[in-house]
Amino acid sequence: MPAPLLIAGSVATDHLMTFTGGKFADSIVADKLDKISLSFLVDDLEIRRGGVAANIAYGLGKLGLAPILVAAVGEDFADYRSWLVRHGVNCDHVHVSETRHTARFVCTTDPTMAQIASFYPGAMSEARQIEIEPIVKAVGEPSYVLIGADDPEGMLRHTDECRQRGYRFIADPSQQLAFGDGDLIRKLVDGAAILFSNEYEADLITSKTGWSADEVLDRVGYQVTTLGADGVRITGNGIETITVPACQGVKAVEPTGVGDAFRSAFLAAITWGLSLERAAQVGCTLAAYVVETVGTQEYHFTNQSFLTRLEGSYGDDAAAEVRPFLA
Repeated sequence: MPAPLLIAGSVATDHLMTFTGGKFADSIVADKLDKISLSFLVDDLEIRRGGVAANIAYGLGKLGLAPILVAAVGEDFADYRSWLVRHGVNCDHVHVSETRHTARFVCTTDPTMAQIASFYPGAMSEARQIEIEPIVKAVGEPSYVLIGADDPEGMLRHTDECRQRGYRFIADPSQQLAFGDGDLIRKLVDGAAILFSNEYEADLITSKTGWSADEVLDRVGYQVTTLGADGVRITGNGIETITVPACQGVKAVEPTGVGDAFRSAFLAAITWGLSLERAAQVGCTLAAYVVETVGTQEYHFTNQSFLTRLEGSYGDDAAAEVRPFLA
């Protein structure tokens, strides 16, 4: 059995509603904004599972691993927990708040794509109460602890604990980069075995920390930068830059969760002992399924269809190396 993967970060649900009875703007009286009180009768409601930690853990479970979810949730997490457990995620060490609901995003969209939205962090703010060492004692020394976007104090606590106890950690601050200052970002990145980001986030890291791109690489094992439709780039001191194109034949529908899926499959592949190039190819293949699906955990594939798609984009050798792990 490979060493466990601990996946720390947010867990949330998205409540997405559609209003087709006109434009929001038609209901707004410009000179009465100080007394605004609006209500809309919506036509549709979709509840989608989300949160970066849950999305990444779900993808790992789909590929046959048993990731350990490290997150703070509310007592309303029961149905979501059952879903994740059915898909191979270990939820035994999730912190359950006694007073707050699971984080929730509520959004209503009108026909012009205007939106009225609210985000409730809820139990996510209790992530700072989670200690990693008791989890490690229960499940064993981790191969990696991925620290994704979450309560900033929780992210700092997890990162500091990993440094102190010698756990290899992965920095994946994603959405928190827009809100965090340079001091926070430096503390989250410094010493990471792997740094995940997209191109825009990579620029945020350098601009906010004051480090150059080379100075970032001096502080991490290597950096994995997703490039959207152009694939992924892997850079690091002492390794030759690796660029992998995106999976072929993708019919993009919805990009939400694509980066999380890439991370899932990339981590699965390096856990299997595959090369960084092969891991990026496996990551791009899983990402293709997500971008073709509405919802971050609604995609489906069989092991054979996954291997066929991998082979079609990256060749026979890629499929042959991955096949034993999907048997």
